[in-house]
Amino acid sequence: MSIATNISGHLRASLIISISVCIFLLNGRLSAQEEPPRPMSLSTFQNLSFGAFITGFMGGTVIIYPDGTRSVTGDIITVFQGYQHHPAIFEVEANPGVIISIMNGPDISLNGSNGGTLTLHLGGSIPESPFINTLRPPFRTQVRIGGTLIVGNMLDNPAGEYSGTFSVTFIQE
Repeated sequence: MSIATNISGHLRASLIISISVCIFLLNGRLSAQEEPPRPMSLSTFQNLSFGAFITGFMGGTVIIYPDGTRSVTGDIITVFQGYQHHPAIFEVEANPGVIISIMNGPDISLNGSNGGTLTLHLGGSIPESPFINTLRPPFRTQVRIGGTLIVGNMLDNPAGEYSGTFSVTFIQE
């Protein structure tokens, strides 16, 4: 009888250890490796717009800040004729924890519909570069970029619509 009790005790101890290991494995989060790096994707949500303004004899600048506010220098007068002003907005989709740097392209010339050219200098961004992406796909981080428009006098820059294309590079680290 003592032999049967001893075998039963060993089985009971083995069973308890086996059940404990199974419970531990079922409750613990297991992962073999982290997610593979995923290429960043980027899309344009909104184009940069300086709105409507009138220039005088001296010219000046029109500045759009990344937060969407606008200011002017020189003898430029802002007007509201249905033309809104706003920063460029890009949407970035990347893994959380990725560091993203923004590199603005060179100054560009905007051509006027009635002649003339304006110079566009890209400005800062919100969030500031570099930044750490915190959103998990499919959610996207919005990046706002402002700029400064250098405006000549009314003879050099006649009234009309000015347009052009600028480049911004987003670098995933």
